[in-house]
This record gives sequence, structure tokens and C-alpha cells, in this order.
Amino acid sequence: MTDFLLKAEEARRTAAADWVVRLQADDLALDDALAFDAWLDANPRNIEAYDSALGVMQSIEGAAPAIAAQLVGRPVRRAPVSRGWLTAGGLAAAAAAVVAILPFAPAPVASQTYVTGKGEHRAVRLADGSLVELNGGSRLTVTLERHARRVSLPEGEAVFDVAADKSRPFLIAAGDRTVRVVGTRFDVRERSGALSVVVERGVVEVRPAEGAGGRAWRLHPGQRLDHMQGVPAAEVSAADPAQAFSWRTGRLIYRDQPLSEVVADLNAQFPGSIRLEDPALGAERVSGVLVLDDKAAVIRRLALLVPIRALPSGGEILLRRDTAAKP
Repeated sequence: MTDFLLKAEEARRTAAADWVVRLQADDLALDDALAFDAWLDANPRNIEAYDSALGVMQSIEGAAPAIAAQLVGRPVRRAPVSRGWLTAGGLAAAAAAVVAILPFAPAPVASQTYVTGKGEHRAVRLADGSLVELNGGSRLTVTLERHARRVSLPEGEAVFDVAADKSRPFLIAAGDRTVRVVGTRFDVRERSGALSVVVERGVVEVRPAEGAGGRAWRLHPGQRLDHMQGVPAAEVSAADPAQAFSWRTGRLIYRDQPLSEVVADLNAQFPGSIRLEDPALGAERVSGVLVLDDKAAVIRRLALLVPIRALPSGGEILLRRDTAAKP
């Protein structure tokens, strides 16, 4: 590697370390977040450098008390990591020290699973202070580790109001994507491989899980990401968070959403199954408000929004295209 490339790589690591510190400032402004986005997008290696710097900093903070105790033979108070350590050379040296001095295994961490039935809503206050509101038909597993808060949402929907903790990012595994935040409020919906994330407050990063294709996205307030599992691409659009959160008040609000999404939501709210006779019918767009009171009444209202007929069929309700409806 030439001197020019070596200097460029050193500058990249230094910039990454600076961003690690800057993004944890209490007075972080939207302009800072946008500048960070631009820096990440400027070069793919910037993302690698940032992840490496963040990982090293978290290792330093978490291991500092144990390192000091082993060196002096007695417990000491945890000292804050100064910005002077966060340089390319300082981070590398500190990482080497952590690996060399502390070859111990962390204690096992317990996980807690929360499940809601159809139509059931549940609010859960986590030990870190975060509040999670679960929609019907949801399954959520929470593991609060020393350096990260990990959540798995294989199926369902939840509004997360995440307590700020700069030393422990909040990571949500949903399908083949990982949602990463520090402190913010947003909605995550995972139904049959279709993922949506809507942000009300803060900045949320959605990136491919290990082994999955696609790029990382950073969402700001008023933005929505839609992604289908197994497809590398995702779509980001403007969104009203109140619309995404409306299920908490017994309503479902749709603005040009596919009928397939509406059916998945209704199946999480009512017993029995609602099914589309023709999968192509799921592409019909729906705009309107559905009040979640009585299942039959909700389906009648849905038929006013999209040309369908509801037919009982073997214990389920089959939705068929209504060819006689006016276009």
C-alpha cells in the first residue's frame, strides 16, 4: 500500500472515531445527522471504519473497570473514556489491550419473550426503561446484554419508545433486516415477510442482517421504509407516524397501501382467517379508515374502499374481486 493510501486510510479511521464521539453528543442536531449520512455514503469503506470504531469504543467502555481491577488488584470506579483515546491509533491500541488482558467469557444473559393473541394489545416496560406496545398476533423476544439491547420480532407489530443509552444500541431483528437505534420512537411491522418501519422521533438505521443482500438506510422523522424479505431492495417514502400508530386506538388508517397489507393486519385482530381468492387482488390499493369493532362490519367497510365481495368458505372468509362494482 502506498503512502498516499496509508494516509487516506488513517484519515478515514480518524474521521470514523470523531463521528463516534460526535453522534453521542447531547446537542446533536439534524444537520449533524445529515452530514453523517453524507460521509457514510461517500465511500463504502467509511461504513466499515465507523462500525469498527464504534465496536472498539464499546469494548473499551465495557472492559475498563475489569482491566483496571486486574492491573491494580482491587475494584475501581469506572472512569469515562476521554475523547483523546478516540483516535485511530488510540482505538487500535485499546482494542489490542482489551483482547490481551481480558480473555474471559461474559456471563449468560436471560431472554424474555412476550406474545399477544389476535386482537390483544399489550404494553411492556423493559428493564432499561424502554416502552414497547405490542399489536395483536405479535411475538417479541428481548435480551438485554451488557453492550447491546437485542430484540427479535419474527411476526407482528410494535411501537418502540427506546430509552437513550449511548453505550448499548437497541437492535431489532425482523425478517432479514436489523433495525438499529439508540433512543427514539418508531413502529416496526413484520407480517408474512413484509417489513415496514415508520419513524416518529430520532434516527433509525435499517440494514441487511448477516448474509442478506441490500444496502443500509437511515430513516428520519416522518419517513417509512418498506421491504419484502428475500428482496435486496427497499422503498423509503414520506409517512405520517400517527397513521402507523393508529392501531393503538382501535383504528387502522391506510393511505394508498396494498390490500394484502390490510388483510394481514385484520388477521392479527380477529379470530378465524381472511384470505384473498386471487393473490393478484392483494395489489389493489386501499385508502381510508377502518374502525376495529366487529369483524363483519369491518369487512363491509373494507368493501366500500376496494371492489371486493366477502364469501364464507370452510370456516374462513374469502375475499373475491367484485366485477360488478363501479371502477
